[in-house]
Amino acid sequence: MNNFIFGRYLPGNSLIHKMNPAAKMLIAFAYIIMVFFANNLITYVVMATTVLLFVLLSKCPFGYFIKGLMPMLWVIIFTVMIQVFFGSGGHVYFSWGIVKLTSYGILNAVVLTIRFMLIIAMSTVLTLTTSPLEISQGISALLKPLKRFKFPVETFSLMISISLRFVPTLTDETKLIMDAQRSRGVDFGDGGLIKRVKAFVPLLIPLFVSAFKHADDLSIAMEARGYQTNKERSHFHTFKWKPNDFVCMLLILVMAIVIFIYRS
Repeated sequence: MNNFIFGRYLPGNSLIHKMNPAAKMLIAFAYIIMVFFANNLITYVVMATTVLLFVLLSKCPFGYFIKGLMPMLWVIIFTVMIQVFFGSGGHVYFSWGIVKLTSYGILNAVVLTIRFMLIIAMSTVLTLTTSPLEISQGISALLKPLKRFKFPVETFSLMISISLRFVPTLTDETKLIMDAQRSRGVDFGDGGLIKRVKAFVPLLIPLFVSAFKHADDLSIAMEARGYQTNKERSHFHTFKWKPNDFVCMLLILVMAIVIFIYRS
């Protein structure tokens, strides 16, 4: 739980922090899409170099990006094991029933691990350098053309930003509830699978109560400030496109061109 940093914002004064949030989101989305087009050593080296450059430009401690991988470690391991022992094709090193260890299975496991790490690293750069309010404004800017079709852009962007904002809050409260339950004798890691699942029931109920309380308090605060869903919203801080936004987007465009040239 301490390693879960998704949705946490780290204030800073770096070039990435100063970027237009819409530009950062476009770059992150484009990068994640390009991850699935990379298919050889050269293209993966290019993508790894690009995300490393963004990490350095963000000036965020490198330990945060390591922490960002920790919550997904078991998902990565599970996916890798499925690919390694149930993949098919290539030279067969070991076979026992439906379990096979093949060269293609190992290669696919390596590729999936690299893709996971690249996607998590770029997503972490986005969330660490962009506050929930900036994410909301970025989504509003990107989805602004949909207003012509009566799509509730402002409401949707606010919903996304609130969801991201309360991820770390609920994570911290989950840890506090777990500590409180442990002090009352609950052991979340003892016994078999069924017993462990039952041990989480005392955790889920207070967590749901806390989440609804936060939602109720937030709704009262928004109403007190005059928020209405059918009114046009204004923003105290406005973001304009700057030269560094276009430079970073040009960098992603160059990366995409190199990947399409060298992909096999």
